[in-house]
Formats: sequence, structure tokens, C-alpha cells
Amino acid sequence: MLTDILMPQLGESITEGTIIQWKKKIGESVEKDEVLLEIGTDKVDSEIPSPVGGVLKEILAKPNDVFPVNEVIARIESSSEKKIINENEIEEKQKISEKDKKEDLILKIDNNNDNIASVSENIKIEIEQKNNHHKKTFFTPLVRSIARKKKLSEDELYSIEGSGQLGRVTKNDLLKFLESKNNHQTKEHQTDSISEDIIINNSQMDDSVEEMDRMRQMIAKHMRESIDTSAHVYLASECDMSNIVKFVTEKKPTFLKKEGFKLTYTPFLIYAVVKTIKSLPQFNSHLNGINIIHKKNINIGMAVALEKGLMVPVLSNCDELNFLGICRKVNDLATRSRINKIKPIELSGSTFTITNFGIFGCVFGLPIINQPNSAILGVGAIKKRPVVIESNSFESIAIRSICNFSLGIDHRLLDGSDGGKFLKHFVSVLEGLDTGSLL
Repeated sequence: MLTDILMPQLGESITEGTIIQWKKKIGESVEKDEVLLEIGTDKVDSEIPSPVGGVLKEILAKPNDVFPVNEVIARIESSSEKKIINENEIEEKQKISEKDKKEDLILKIDNNNDNIASVSENIKIEIEQKNNHHKKTFFTPLVRSIARKKKLSEDELYSIEGSGQLGRVTKNDLLKFLESKNNHQTKEHQTDSISEDIIINNSQMDDSVEEMDRMRQMIAKHMRESIDTSAHVYLASECDMSNIVKFVTEKKPTFLKKEGFKLTYTPFLIYAVVKTIKSLPQFNSHLNGINIIHKKNINIGMAVALEKGLMVPVLSNCDELNFLGICRKVNDLATRSRINKIKPIELSGSTFTITNFGIFGCVFGLPIINQPNSAILGVGAIKKRPVVIESNSFESIAIRSICNFSLGIDHRLLDGSDGGKFLKHFVSVLEGLDTGSLL
């Protein structure tokens, strides 16, 4: 029997999917749970296994087609039905085999007769045309002598319109024909030269054209929508990360041995953001028309750079995790994002986003808000710099590990004073962090 293959629902809020690529062609066999096609949503691309085994009989959705969930996109014929159909086809072919042979023989005989008649008719027409052609006129010895010198063929000579008596070709007729022929050849040569020049110039000016892949298209769409939606305002502050840098350096070997992955700076940032949002809950809200949606849980989106673009997996309910729990969650989501094993549901629901362009050595940036969030934190590279240290009435210069943070806010919902309070609280949490109680 034929089994309908439906567009799957890859997430609670996802209502449609885009066909990216079929892994099987019509007529090819497919095993149950073997990858049948790749589907993309606005969140992630996923490989879809076949629910049944058999032969792919029909594909109703082409690459780049968008289908709603539960819509039929293909049909697979089960192996048992295929076997019955094949047996019926073989039996039917055997029944008509003799009939086909007889019909082929009759057609061959008819075709031979038709070919003989056609050849005879063509020969007759060709002879008549040749006789008529050469009955046209005669040529004087002078005309034939000039034609031989100019290497005119017999057909060219007979094609000249004669102005003499009874259509005879005169010397002037021949010279006019030769002049016309030379002019035509000269024009053709000039046209060919111009065409070659144009081709050469065009080949030098050609630019390569490449269509954006689907992930890049989705990123472009989301970024444009964010700029069109939110009124972006930016604030910046610097933070002394020396204590955290020292802690990471000291704990990195034992942490790697115990947990199986490296201790990075990202968990510290998420930990400090959660502490700050608890004090300033307006940063865990977003606009929906004229309504302000206050989110109960703190869900931090963490931008992960991939080869093809950017993905933002979400650490849900960060307010319920301790520091070690955040470390484990960060490593898990980042690892699975880079091997394309992230689930669509893990890419939605963020209430605040952190993007770390500092891993590429950038010290400052102005990131675009990840909709529908109302704010995004940009993280620069940690650099050692000479800074002034104030202690009571004493001042000194010291080398410290400094990081620049930029905060993008949606000015429709948040004011500059809100952004200033956020950065001040965030920096104070990082600089005053009791690292001894974290692990």
C-alpha cells in the first residue's frame, strides 16, 4: 500500500517547514528510519527519517517549497505491494510480447517500402532541379577565365543574375558579383572581430554570482526584521575581569579532568546577567503591540558561531541553575549546535541574549537585538591594559584584564537610564564575584 509522508512538526510553535533536499529519488528504495529528506524551519535544519520501508513513488514537494505541518509531501510504496505489482507487470509483458514482435515486423516492412518510395522521389526532384539549374545560360570564355582566377564554384557562377541577351552573364555582371562578395566577407570579418573583443571584455568584467544558503537567508531576514521592529539604543561599559581570569587559569586543569570539558568565561557572564535581571526584571520583558509581556523564567540565548552562520540556542530557566549547572548547559548546547544536533525547541523562547564577538579578538561591537527580546549584551575580548587603581586616598597604575561590554536596548520599552543601571549592576557582580563559592 501507499504510505503518505507528512511534513513533521519540529517544534511547538512551528507551523511550516521548507524542503531543503531529498536524500532519495523517485524509484529508489528506502529503509525504515533511513534519512529520507532534510527539512528547514526558521530555527534549524533537520534530517527526517522515513517512517516506513519501501520504494519512493511520488514526491510532492520540491526543494525550497514551503509546506504546512501535516501536509503530504511524498508517498512511499511498501515492499510487498511493489513485489505484487512487479509480478503483474512481468506477466503482462509476457502476454503482449508476441503481439509486439508481430507489430514491429509489420512496421519495419511498411517503413522500408516508404523509404524506397521517398528516396526515388528525392532523386527525381534533385535531377529535375539540376537540369533546370544548368539550362539557365552559357558563359563566354572571358567570364569563365575570370571565374577560374577568382576561384568561383560552379554553383556561385550559376547564381549570378545575367544582364545580357537571354540572361547571359556578362563581364560586368561577374565583376559586380565579385565586388559584392568581397564587401560581404569584409563586414563578416569586422563583425567577428568586434564580437571577439566584446567577449574578451565581458569575460574580464564578469562577477561570480552565488545564491545565499538557507541559513544565511534566515539570518538576513531576522536581522532586517529586528532593525525594522526595535528602536535600537546602545550603551557601553568596561569591566575589570582580573579576578575571574585568575580563577579560570587556576581551575582550568582540574575542571577539565573532572567535567570533561574546558572552563570558559561564558558561564560567568550568564551567571552575572541572571543576577542583574533578578534586580531589574524589566529586562526580562518584551513588547507585543501595545502590551508588555513579562516573562516568568529567565531564558538566556547564547549566540554560537558556526561555519555557515550564527545559531542561538537557549538556556531555559537559568534562574534555577547554579554556576556548575550553567557550565554544563553551556557546553552541551554549544557542542550540539556545532554538530547540527540541536533541537528546534532549544532555539526558541529566549528572554535575553548574549553574543561574544571577543572570541575573534574584537574589543567592541554593537549587536542587533534578537527578537522578541528587548535587550542584547555584546562581549568584547579581554585585554590587559594599564589602569588607575584607587585605594582610599592612594592612586597607582596597574596591569589589569579589562573587557568592554555593549548593551543594545529597545528604546520603545527601555530607556537609557535602564541600560545604565543594568551595566552598572552587571559590572559590579563580575568584579565583586566570590569565585571561591562557585565550584
